[in-house]
Amino acid sequence: MKKIVLLLFCMLTALCVQAETVSSPNGNVIVNFQLNEKGIATYAVSYKGKEVIKPSTMGLSLDKVNFTNGLKLIKSNTSTFDETWEPVWGEVKHIRNHYNELVVTLEHIADGYQLDVRFRVYNDGIGFRYEPRSGNANFPLTYHTVMKEHTEFQLTDNHTAFWIPGAYDSNEFAYQTTKLTDIHALKCDKSAIGTNHIVGDKTIQTPVMLKSDDGLYINIFEAALIDYPAMLLDVETHNGYSLTSHLVPGTTNAVAYMQEPSSTPWRTIIVSDKATDILASKMILNLNEPCAIENTDFIKPQKYIGIWWEMHVPNHSSWDYASISGIRLKEMNWEKVKPHGRHGATTENTKRYIDFAAKHGFDAVLIEGWNVGWEEWSGLWKEDVFDFVTPYPDFDLDVVSQYAQEKGVKLIMHHETSGSATNYERRMSDAIALMKKYGYDAVKTGYVGRIIPRGEHHDGQWMVQHYQRVIEKMAQNNIMLNAHEPVRPTGLHRTYPNLLACEAARGNEFNAWSVGNQPEHETILPFTRLMGGPMDYTPGIFQQKMDHYQAGNPCQVHTTLTKQLALYVTMYSPLQMAADLPENYERFIDAFQFIKDVAVDWDDTRILEAEPGDYITIARKEKNSDTWFVGAITDENRRTATIDLSFLDNGMYKATIYKDGRDAHWKENPQSYQIEQKMVKRTNTLKIKLAAGGGCAIKLEKL
Repeated sequence: MKKIVLLLFCMLTALCVQAETVSSPNGNVIVNFQLNEKGIATYAVSYKGKEVIKPSTMGLSLDKVNFTNGLKLIKSNTSTFDETWEPVWGEVKHIRNHYNELVVTLEHIADGYQLDVRFRVYNDGIGFRYEPRSGNANFPLTYHTVMKEHTEFQLTDNHTAFWIPGAYDSNEFAYQTTKLTDIHALKCDKSAIGTNHIVGDKTIQTPVMLKSDDGLYINIFEAALIDYPAMLLDVETHNGYSLTSHLVPGTTNAVAYMQEPSSTPWRTIIVSDKATDILASKMILNLNEPCAIENTDFIKPQKYIGIWWEMHVPNHSSWDYASISGIRLKEMNWEKVKPHGRHGATTENTKRYIDFAAKHGFDAVLIEGWNVGWEEWSGLWKEDVFDFVTPYPDFDLDVVSQYAQEKGVKLIMHHETSGSATNYERRMSDAIALMKKYGYDAVKTGYVGRIIPRGEHHDGQWMVQHYQRVIEKMAQNNIMLNAHEPVRPTGLHRTYPNLLACEAARGNEFNAWSVGNQPEHETILPFTRLMGGPMDYTPGIFQQKMDHYQAGNPCQVHTTLTKQLALYVTMYSPLQMAADLPENYERFIDAFQFIKDVAVDWDDTRILEAEPGDYITIARKEKNSDTWFVGAITDENRRTATIDLSFLDNGMYKATIYKDGRDAHWKENPQSYQIEQKMVKRTNTLKIKLAAGGGCAIKLEKL
């Protein structure tokens, strides 16, 4: 008994309040780390003297040790880092990575195991992560089972939040704008989403964008998600206002498995009193590791068209070849199967798209539905649906590939996995060999449906590892990647720039067959999903109303035509699709010129004005050129975009302005537009009226 009392006395005397502080290089952002008398770790964040995050608990529960209390501070180290690096592609030519770092080493008093908490503080926010360490020399612990992560974000008030429901298998919900107290995830529409299970009424996805009543903009997210599950957030508003980490689980009771040396992803908080600073932040990228690809010459930003939208609009084409079921890939004699006549990916149709791409200067053509298996692919939790190498009888790989080569057009491969990651991993080498045989250097992957291995989730650790294996495998074979239905990106394209784009959000396709994306949707995405990386949003839809294809069909794109043009600037991606049908572009060939002209890689980007959920105006300077492009978009409200041209160099510029017509309206008259030209210089300010759900796009050519 005396020994127990003595041990408790020693533990209590070892515990006292211990604190460390680190600030940003400019002093605006301050992080206070503290261990209280119970050995509980907390952190707090302020910006320009304003409290951003109140003291919030942090830590990990592992199977062998609980790093949530009974801790003591062993040591701390501070350092400063400052570099400027050049991305392979991006929004700007150079990125400065400047931060002050604090590393605190915590020891669990009862057993001697240790945990490093690493803080990096930038002028625009902070990132911190956990790094378990063996610590105890007598009983080293190098394998860790994470049972729970205890990261809190204690907020100062009932902020306005821009959010989607938390789910383990989809990021494709429509965004909501509410106060924290009004978050009710279970009330959100999920009718158009296949894997649509919402975790709980008070669980939301990251990144989440917040705005305080006193004018602070706060973005909470994560960076460098590798070998760990994605983080959702549980919302608590009964005793203050807090968000708590909620990791996507696997098939066991644990949420993650770690092996030293290892770390969690960075938990990130970007903060400013200007919304434009949030969009300009490069902190997520900077928290990722430098480029791991030695030779990046094969990576080329590009614009493409494809056999895709015609499968989404009514009464047009399909991915599948025949109306049959009960398929077994290895047994089906496709030459004897009678086609239903709606198959889109035929040799002749592909040639038509190649001709259009060649005529208008597009880099590549995506072909979906070229390979067998589409008759029975979705939602069946079924292995061996696709083999990724066998074309349908009406698609001749040799002919199509040769024709594209003659026309100077690349082809983009399509690999729909039907959620069966195990099947894809078994067959990936054969699929890549086929791509290399025919000269494909880019692939679009898809993960529609429930995941195999059964019980795993799209955003759990196993699948995060799978996506990483695919990225690395493609990089080893000089192949660029566009991933659909993956976990949302967290800046990993700095390390692997062959990851050109992802979907991982509600894209333009939802407008073709559901309630669609409301006009504010594209004014929220840059503040949320795009914080982690480019999105293959597939803009450029000129035929907004689906009753053009099917009488009485109520579906439509919720933008004007010129807003679709502006999205090529406001929705950044080095991989941009002209998504509409070629014949629709021929109908509006003068407006189509902007899509042909607009760049996909940039030397400079200026966020001119922005407010989440309301409007965004962005100017970008084309790579190795004096030409600038401007995009301005609005929500359901009419407004005037104010475009200060002081970012231009001295001299005169020819401005070609694509803007909404006087009677334009996203619902009533979406195809009304005007094109005008005028001479401008850097001392000018353009004021352009945007229709409801509208936008404008501008090309500025230096004379």
